[in-house]
Amino acid sequence: MPDPTPGVPTPRLLAFAGSLRQGSYNRRLVHVLAEGARAAGAQVTLIELRDFALPIYDGDIEADGMPENARRLQALMAEHDGLLVSTPEYNGSMPALVKNTLDWISRPLESGRSGVTLFQDKVAGIVSASPGPLGGLRSLLVLRDALAKLGLLVVPQQVAVGQAADKLTDYGVLNDDRLRTSVHGVGAAVVRHLGVMNSTVDRKGATA
Repeated sequence: MPDPTPGVPTPRLLAFAGSLRQGSYNRRLVHVLAEGARAAGAQVTLIELRDFALPIYDGDIEADGMPENARRLQALMAEHDGLLVSTPEYNGSMPALVKNTLDWISRPLESGRSGVTLFQDKVAGIVSASPGPLGGLRSLLVLRDALAKLGLLVVPQQVAVGQAADKLTDYGVLNDDRLRTSVHGVGAAVVRHLGVMNSTVDRKGATA
């Protein structure tokens, strides 16, 4: 891990895969993505969405009281500087699990402040994997747009791992050197962008 830049806080990233399936290719891939961010100097909190089970968003459920797991996810988002997401592709788009997770986090906080503020001015890196040759590429287009609309800066680097059954043989294992380097590069890009943003804030504060 690189030495931290003096005066610049260590980036904290929240990472998850948009799949619950045992042996999911994206649950394997997100470990590779997190590894790249850690190597670039970030602290990464890798969570399983299975541990934060939520109903499909329903305003009536919200009116009766926000689910505890939604509040837990909001608290985690508040504590981190960005997101790392590995998503499957379902019918040419991101899965409902990812959209539902984002929808619940964006709901109003206990203070009454909009949950969307938890995402703003933060940085995201996205990757995907699928058994097909395109690797879930179309899901990345939809996810990128959704995250940007929430106020996240999504780094331009992204990777779609096709023929994933042959390449992602275990959690954190991607046996294609070129792709592994590229996935690590997505995590590193998130850390770089956060470093630039934090340095800019520090310079503005020093000259204010």
